[in-house]
Amino acid sequence: MAANAFLLIAVYVLLLMVLAQPLGRGLARFVADKPLFAGLERPLWRLLGTEQPGMRWPHYLLAILLFNALGLLLLLAILLLQGELPLNPQQLPSLSWHLALNTAVSFVTNTNWQSYGGESTLSYFSQMVGLTVQNFLSAATGIAVAFALIRGFASRSLETLGNAWRDLTRITLYILLPISLLMALFFVSQGSIQNFLPYHSITTLEGAQQTLAMGPVASQEAIKMLGTNGGGFFNVNSAHPFENPNALTNLVQMLSIFLIPAALCFAFGESVKDRRQGNMLLWAMTLMFVVAVSVVMWAEVKGNPHFIALGADSAMNMEGKETRFGILNSSLFAVITTAASCGAVNAMHDSFTALGGMVPMWLMQLGEVVFGGVGAGLYGMLLFVLLAVFIAGLMIGRTPEFLGKKIDVWEMKMTALAILVTPALVLIGTALAMMTDAGRAGMLNPGIHGFSEVLYAVSSAANNNGSAFAGLSANTPFWNLLLASCMLLGRFGIIIPVMAIAGAMAVKKVQPVGNGTLPTHGPLFISLLIGTVLLVGALTFIPALALGPIAEHLNLQVKTS
Repeated sequence: MAANAFLLIAVYVLLLMVLAQPLGRGLARFVADKPLFAGLERPLWRLLGTEQPGMRWPHYLLAILLFNALGLLLLLAILLLQGELPLNPQQLPSLSWHLALNTAVSFVTNTNWQSYGGESTLSYFSQMVGLTVQNFLSAATGIAVAFALIRGFASRSLETLGNAWRDLTRITLYILLPISLLMALFFVSQGSIQNFLPYHSITTLEGAQQTLAMGPVASQEAIKMLGTNGGGFFNVNSAHPFENPNALTNLVQMLSIFLIPAALCFAFGESVKDRRQGNMLLWAMTLMFVVAVSVVMWAEVKGNPHFIALGADSAMNMEGKETRFGILNSSLFAVITTAASCGAVNAMHDSFTALGGMVPMWLMQLGEVVFGGVGAGLYGMLLFVLLAVFIAGLMIGRTPEFLGKKIDVWEMKMTALAILVTPALVLIGTALAMMTDAGRAGMLNPGIHGFSEVLYAVSSAANNNGSAFAGLSANTPFWNLLLASCMLLGRFGIIIPVMAIAGAMAVKKVQPVGNGTLPTHGPLFISLLIGTVLLVGALTFIPALALGPIAEHLNLQVKTS
């Protein structure tokens, strides 16, 4: 089993790097404003009125906020009017106001938290024109913000960060759409469905009646993975054979989740003219990822000691997992989807062992910087880079610098603000849920495990992940509003200070390298960066985790000793 686990992880990482490197070089061309079709774009920019080559950071940020606000309003209107709109063969009614608001916020913020069963709640029109479109646009938003921050580090005393409208258009048309189209065709070839048929009623071999949901699944499946969105067409997400038919589609889905986040690291190195900086980010992310996967695989293979006590031949924990994928692939998928801001699941995390479920939860709580979401993972990790550089500067008594640019008080204030946004939301949100009757009413499991489910849900929302531990009845006004608030603040509460940092770094002059300059590409700095990420995560969340999965693990050991 250990050899199989090592081989699976090694093959996955190798394939990821092989695919991400050429894509990263292509992304670097967009960062440098040198797309392949620049000549063909000029009439489009004139038509749209976006001929201005660059925007200062407040204008870039305003464009991003307006773009997402408009998307939120349009999606909310679609969900509230679903019963009156076309492509609704099942005649599904419109959503309640609080569920529509939660869903609209969820998909606009790239979270894709779902307090509903997709096949029993949303029409084909809502799935395609509403959710799938936002899967593209929310992913484009994250990548555009990452582009702006990269330009801030790469520029030489420039005040502009590029044009937000051009970035959003190019990312959607040249990156997300072509790759998603190829992926959708591949999924169809493997057995995913893509149709507009009414649901089928069939008789099973046992004589029971069953309804098979139909719909345009493959097209949504492609962008939900590539854009680290995660919202499933079906309630059980990628555990459903129409979404994820076999082991090959499972591998492609896992690769697509990390593809753009890994490529952006290569693009960062290319853009700042120092590939070692991109490699530094990749090394830090990959090392943390491999350790996390190893722990989850070990925990799930070791399983539940109660099984042995009851006379089972093996303690391995297959509960909540598809036999098509098994323990190793399910564990790998769980770590990938929670390290990235992707809520797709091919197994129920609620059924993992205490330690096996804690690792995905903690990966979200770290800010999803281990590759992370498209764009969001890169700018989240760069915030920790600035913090690590600042700590190192304090240790050696010199002004902290990164890529030749001094890190001043303003940048550190914005960095601290961005890093502390999601922990504050998670801890305050969890406290509100546990203190109120409306919050506790959603808990279907009592005691320690019920607390873990609440902590996981709020962590997932605030960090824009979207996966669920299950066991929580979240389709109530309290939970829909609480999680919507966490999703909205968790997304834009980070984007705003990140854009401020990008603007501040863009105007700074590059300082020459001196004897006291801290190298930010070697093993020493990689270790410092990993230590900074883990230390912030430990100081912030270990007390909460001690009340949930850690206590559950210790309780299990005591009962079986």
